[in-house]
Amino acid sequence: MKKISSLLMSLLLLAGIVSSAFAADREHTLKVYNWADYIDEDVLKSFPEWYKQMTGEDVEIIYQTFDINESMLTEIEVGHEDYDVICPSEYIIERMLKANLLKKIQKDIIPIELRYFDNVAPFAVEKFSKMSKTEDVSDYTVGYMWGTTGFIYNPKFVQDEELRSWGAILNPKFEGKIYMKDAFRDVYSVMVLYAYRDEIAAGVVTRDELVETVTPERIARVEEVLLAAKKNVAGWEVDFGKEEMTKGKTWMNLSWSGDAQWAIDEAAEVGLELKYIVPEEGSNVWFDGWCIPKYAKNEKAASWFINYMCIPENAIKNMDFIGYVSVIATPEVLEWVDDSETWENPLDLSYFFGEEATSVHANPVLYPDKTIIERCALMHDAGDMNEELVKMWNRVKGDNLSNTMLLVVVVVLIMLIVFVVMQFVNKRNRQKAQQRKRRK
Repeated sequence: MKKISSLLMSLLLLAGIVSSAFAADREHTLKVYNWADYIDEDVLKSFPEWYKQMTGEDVEIIYQTFDINESMLTEIEVGHEDYDVICPSEYIIERMLKANLLKKIQKDIIPIELRYFDNVAPFAVEKFSKMSKTEDVSDYTVGYMWGTTGFIYNPKFVQDEELRSWGAILNPKFEGKIYMKDAFRDVYSVMVLYAYRDEIAAGVVTRDELVETVTPERIARVEEVLLAAKKNVAGWEVDFGKEEMTKGKTWMNLSWSGDAQWAIDEAAEVGLELKYIVPEEGSNVWFDGWCIPKYAKNEKAASWFINYMCIPENAIKNMDFIGYVSVIATPEVLEWVDDSETWENPLDLSYFFGEEATSVHANPVLYPDKTIIERCALMHDAGDMNEELVKMWNRVKGDNLSNTMLLVVVVVLIMLIVFVVMQFVNKRNRQKAQQRKRRK
């Protein structure tokens, strides 16, 4: 018994040593949870060396990716995962703030001369501030990428003037030719602007009010529009719509600006022209931002990492790699985006870069003109109305199947029935054969 007790004590002591070593190592480990393909690999790999130069400490990065906001949120809210840095979208940031699932970024531990947080465009900071009426949102999150929602379209089949309004989804000409994002918040946020276009024009309600406050009446009006457009919807997609556009298999796709630019570039390589437009009723302006979740273990390295992502050079590398637009608005970034040889028409980007940027030759898909941004509202978490939005979305999608999808379903059902019948017939034949043998 003494030998057994001694062995148990040794094992417990060893476990304690291993546990302590792991805990100590966690202080030099940074766990980053981000969207797939959403950071330049060289920027990520260079952080440990930069962190060592800044702090004199070593850090190892454990990098993981997620596919949708909700799966990331569940891991933290339910699973209490100890990620140090996450990159959620604006409505999830808003929800996590309300649920006390975020920690403050430790900006004060970074010397003033090394703080790059102020490189974020005041435009983005102002939009982020709308996520909470009780907290200073900039204490908890720093923007990363942003963009708009609009239509990618093939000008061979669709004219610019046909897409001036979100009501284009109701045009009989486009029957079976539209792919819609399978993202109820994004679609609702733009379609509510169309459904209430007359009230907006009359000054009865603002775009911000419509997008921020979800009501049963507004849900009903959006649902009416979407149901009327069902014949025109070829499918509901999360990611493949942009690829279908590059192959010329559909005419238009309600999509995000970053995906639109990807599709435009990919299509150009095979000689196909695609364009992007934000309808005149307006759109949502979306953001992703860096945050430190509640169960983080290395807040120090997390804060330095978020600061590191605000360095103009890193912002440019990330934009070049992923094709989306950084919230960083410094002279270096402005110089990088200003290209008169590629972009003929100047844009007013003063809302983003300041008064010196009233005539910039930039990509209008990624950097919308001020006149477009003035018609855009920040998308919000619907709170208690989320469930009603989901119900509406399920009713709208319902039995919506394209002819091709319906044919596939029918063929599969027929094959299944034939298989079952053959199995039944074969079983009966085997039973009859066995009965004949017994009779002999």
